[in-house]
Amino acid sequence: MRSRFSAFAVRDAAYLLRTWHTTTRPSGIEFEPDQQWTRLEIVGTTDGSAFHTEGTVEFRAHYRLHGHTDSQHEVSRFVRENALWVYLGEATA
Repeated sequence: MRSRFSAFAVRDAAYLLRTWHTTTRPSGIEFEPDQQWTRLEIVGTTDGSAFHTEGTVEFRAHYRLHGHTDSQHEVSRFVRENALWVYLGEATA
């Protein structure tokens, strides 16, 4: 999760696509040019250890856009694909 946040912050689309599950990966990523990601807050996690094949990360990603600060709150699902953790999508209730 932290590496993906950093990739958003520096607009590294190649890394984001590489760490996105093949079944949910978009064909490309467009970044908001004026958006600055400023801080990642991990709220909680479930599973995701070396003994698991899936897990979730609840986070709040803080950003600044057009002079205003805000945050994105999400619970993300991650799964192992070819022995690597990849982003599957937003967890549903």
